Amino acid sequence: MRDTKESRLLLVLLVAIAFALITVDIRGGRNSPVDGARHAAAAVFGPVENGLSSAVDPVGNAVSAIRESGSRHDRLAALEKENAALKAKLGSDDRNRSRLKQLEKVLKIAGDGQYGIKGAQVIAIGSAQGFSWTLTIDAGADDGIKRDMTVLNGDGLVGRVTTVGPSTATVLLANDPDFTVGTRMEAGDELGFASGQGDRPLRVELLNGKAEVKKGDRLVTFGSQADRPFVPGVPVGVVSRVDPSGGGLTRTLYVTPYVSFTKLDIVGVVVQAPKNDPRDTVLPAKPKPVPTPTVTVTVTPSANAPDTDEQQ
Repeated sequence: MRDTKESRLLLVLLVAIAFALITVDIRGGRNSPVDGARHAAAAVFGPVENGLSSAVDPVGNAVSAIRESGSRHDRLAALEKENAALKAKLGSDDRNRSRLKQLEKVLKIAGDGQYGIKGAQVIAIGSAQGFSWTLTIDAGADDGIKRDMTVLNGDGLVGRVTTVGPSTATVLLANDPDFTVGTRMEAGDELGFASGQGDRPLRVELLNGKAEVKKGDRLVTFGSQADRPFVPGVPVGVVSRVDPSGGGLTRTLYVTPYVSFTKLDIVGVVVQAPKNDPRDTVLPAKPKPVPTPTVTVTVTPSANAPDTDEQQ
């Protein structure tokens, strides 16, 4: 519309009418004479407002969903963190249960042999550059550990202490080539000397070249003078092979040790020897032989089979 005197006059008139209607509406309150017009306008423009509201609400819902999604993500991350912590705790508990089981076995073997022991944990193994089989334990002179003490675990002979520090000690393992221990055959007095061969079975030289030995026989430590470095009665291993006797002064055996030298964690150092030789009481119970199942087959002659008399 062009800017003319008539248009300006019309604009002023419309503004005056608008102010007049506002004044009448305010003074009239609920009985305002323009209330009907307001309802009519609402009836006309209401659906349009609802449509615009419906069109805008998804945007608002999407923004709200994004915000809630962020909070849900934070909650999921927190739950995942809690689950990871729980799994770590369970893993730690499993390890603690394993150590507790090992300690119980050490205490049992100590009780059977009447050994006074000091429990310790393996904290290091020998240098990879060396050729010796050794490990380090977290017990030393401050714990009463001395050189040439017997070291065992819940399965049997582990080795002997060679070097002692204030809080740690080095143990030479029984499978080391420089390791030698006196042995005695179970239920007998056949004596010998067992030597380590690394990851191979122990080599035992019996003093009696004509001794009767068979696979499956078991050996324990014979003990040393003044019980150092070895106390008597500690399980050593099971005979796995016997060399044929060649009429020599000694007889060679190969013994599978009870101890797995690559799986050592909890050990016991014998700080007090038993008053009496426990002999074979510390050996584990022998496994019971598994009976061989027998199958009885009953053959029933077929009804169509020819009779023997008829064939003759």
